[in-house]
Amino acid sequence: MKQAYERIKNFIGQNFTVIKVLFAFSVFTFVAYEIGQIFKKLDWAHVGASLMARTPGEIIIMLVGGLVAVTPMLGYDFMIVKFLPESYSVPYVVRSGWITNTFTNIAGFGGVLGATLRANFYNKNATKKQVLYAISKIALFLLAGLSIYCWIALLMMFGVGIGHHFHNYAVWLLGGGLYFPVLFCVTKFKDNAFFGDLTLKREVGLIATSTCEWGLAALFFLLIGAILHPHVHLAAVFPLYIIAEVVGIISLVPGGLGSFDVFMLIGLATLHVPSAVAVAWLLLFRLFYYIVPFLVGVAFFAHDLGHRVNEHFNGLPRALLHKGAHFLVTAFMYFSAIFMLLEAAVPNFTLSNGLLMKLDTYTFLFLNQISSIIFAFMLLGMARGIQNKVKKAFWPTLVILAVGIINTLIHAYTLSLALFLAVVFLAVVLSRHELYREQLQYSLAEVVVDTAIVVGIALLYVVVGIINAPSTLIHHHHPHHVPLLLLFPAQRVWLYGFVGIIIATVILVIIMNYLASGTNPFQRFEYDEARIKRVISMYGGNEVSHLAFLQDKHLYYYTVDGEDKLFFMYQLKADKLMIMGEPVGDQEYLEAAISELIMAADRYGYQLVFYEINAQLTLLLHEYGYDFIKTGEEGVVDLPSFTLAGKKQRAQRALMHKFEREGYTFTMEPAPVSAQLMAELRTVSDSWLDGQVEKGFSLGFFDPHYVNEAPVALVRAQDGTLVAFATLMPMDDGTLSVDLMRHSKDAPSGIMDMIFISLFQYGQKHDYQRFNMGMAPLSNVGESKFSFLEEKAAHFIYEYGYKLYGFQGLRAYKNKYVTRWRPKYTSYRKRSSVAITMLQLIAVVNRKRLQQGARAPRTLLVPKFLQR
Repeated sequence: MKQAYERIKNFIGQNFTVIKVLFAFSVFTFVAYEIGQIFKKLDWAHVGASLMARTPGEIIIMLVGGLVAVTPMLGYDFMIVKFLPESYSVPYVVRSGWITNTFTNIAGFGGVLGATLRANFYNKNATKKQVLYAISKIALFLLAGLSIYCWIALLMMFGVGIGHHFHNYAVWLLGGGLYFPVLFCVTKFKDNAFFGDLTLKREVGLIATSTCEWGLAALFFLLIGAILHPHVHLAAVFPLYIIAEVVGIISLVPGGLGSFDVFMLIGLATLHVPSAVAVAWLLLFRLFYYIVPFLVGVAFFAHDLGHRVNEHFNGLPRALLHKGAHFLVTAFMYFSAIFMLLEAAVPNFTLSNGLLMKLDTYTFLFLNQISSIIFAFMLLGMARGIQNKVKKAFWPTLVILAVGIINTLIHAYTLSLALFLAVVFLAVVLSRHELYREQLQYSLAEVVVDTAIVVGIALLYVVVGIINAPSTLIHHHHPHHVPLLLLFPAQRVWLYGFVGIIIATVILVIIMNYLASGTNPFQRFEYDEARIKRVISMYGGNEVSHLAFLQDKHLYYYTVDGEDKLFFMYQLKADKLMIMGEPVGDQEYLEAAISELIMAADRYGYQLVFYEINAQLTLLLHEYGYDFIKTGEEGVVDLPSFTLAGKKQRAQRALMHKFEREGYTFTMEPAPVSAQLMAELRTVSDSWLDGQVEKGFSLGFFDPHYVNEAPVALVRAQDGTLVAFATLMPMDDGTLSVDLMRHSKDAPSGIMDMIFISLFQYGQKHDYQRFNMGMAPLSNVGESKFSFLEEKAAHFIYEYGYKLYGFQGLRAYKNKYVTRWRPKYTSYRKRSSVAITMLQLIAVVNRKRLQQGARAPRTLLVPKFLQR
């Protein structure tokens, strides 16, 4: 007998998998046969009617009830981490537990999937043995709650007579009920190292979790029954439910699918529940207890998987997702707004256009014309905010889209439209991380586009109104023919729409002002002369540092531990910060300062344009995504080697002898100059200007405060009359340069050469090494047939853009003295329009000078978002 037992035992052990598969297959065959028999007799129309009769309130109750019923399973995951060395955050355990348990619900009890998922989620700083032991302990208690409910069902059946119809199945309840006592005895009385860390508290926690899980699942099943009103005593269904769960587990079919359902259908028929109601009952239970939580788990799993993939690829997938969502939302809002406006302006045109009617399915629907126009303009405003990544646009956009989606689904609900609008709404949420800017800065291109849309629609609407007006209003004698595409329903409807456009335009202006509002550090003007001089005195100046004293530019300081290291000079033009030259200060902090400025400017919606910068800074900016074009060359004279001797300087040497014979003298006057001399300087400057208005930004202008910031070179005639002057521009210790060079109208020819040569000699005497002759704009730019198209365009714009300072022939003049030429560049953000950038740059250079930090006056008639 013993040998026969051993042979049977060995046979089962060796072929356990085959036996398991055969058993499951036989159960599946039986279940399939029974389901087929049941479905043959089923009235599917009645089932459909029972499902469709559910109210929104009932659906919400079942949705929430199903999610709540699944929640106790999370207790297993909170218990499993107590057996492991690493601690995990509550959100992580909730997310991981939900994924594991809802996937396990679908795939069947325990099994490889649940163990694999938990091993993947909780393996941090734990050995494989620790993870396996922890999962095994949890698996032992998964059925503890069901075992307890088996005893409760037996008590109900044989103690109080509830569910007595199912006495014949008591053996299933008895078998299931024995599981918990046996488990408890093994864990508490068997001396085994495996249960060493299974304290009574932890065991009670596992038992409570399992009891809540199975109890809430049963209550949810009964809740669905109460919603369906099957006219049956629901308490009698409880023993049936427990028996069906035991049968489903023993069948080894994933999720008890089929076996549980067949048993429930047979049992509910015993309780005289109509088969159609019973099928609907089971379908709703499967949907809200299994499918919906599983879909939530899939979303969590996709998020977790996406997070891991995102980390593996250094954040690129998330960035692409956010940018894609940002693009989708922006495109959808613009399309919907324009389409709604077209529908309001020329309804017949949109109705007769096949392509537009196909796209009509994927936009918003407002039955009232005025509300459609107002909503469209609101979409336009928020679309501009979303496109420019303004933070303040997020919640208003979310509200506007939510209102539009709800209104559209109420009036024209289709499943495809609902899914599409849900994707749009999700895209808005995903695009939130793309919205980081504090304000809207309106670029010239954006102003043109948005103005064209608004004005174009308004003009179209007016034209349509005129065409559709009664003939007596336009033609006194002949009626006019209205094209079918432009036919409007009625004059009253047109008038309502026109009023709507006026109201919507006001709302659009309010929206744009809201997006552009707020404190902006780049618009704040603070002239602190001591602060400027402190940086220059500590770290030296450059060829543009002296322009800071013009007070016509904003300054941005880069500070380290409260100490200024560098400053940038700039002026604002629309969405651009036009930066003049290289930053002034400690060049060791150049890269850090550039990085900070780019980040700060981008946060407030500005693009940077660096004007007249050297090759070193140009290449550095290129690494930050900036492109560049050459805008000219800067001439430098090597002072130690300069001489008037030789054939090349014969003309200049003769010129200097001529001025010497005629009694012209050159002197240097230290700053500050006297009031009398300042008056003389102004007289010469006014004569040189001859009534023309001076410019600023890249060039100095005559201002007493500015002139007094550096020594002045003077040239006087024999009678002492001042005929020319030049203000020096302090730079580094070895470089000398000039800023303003002016002479009176009656000064002799060649007076400027006298100033230059005298300054060269002055520089040699005071040990200067170089003389900076300044820029020759557009020198050698765009002249080759192989030059970039942008450089050719820049050459054209520059040539005709300067009105006061003519640069043609400037290089030829300076070349008489220059030893070498150094290139200068303009650097701008890639993908920005070169033509627009150059036009804006010329506008800044040609702007009428602003004295004492004054800013252009703002008129109340101009919206704030256009006052830049």
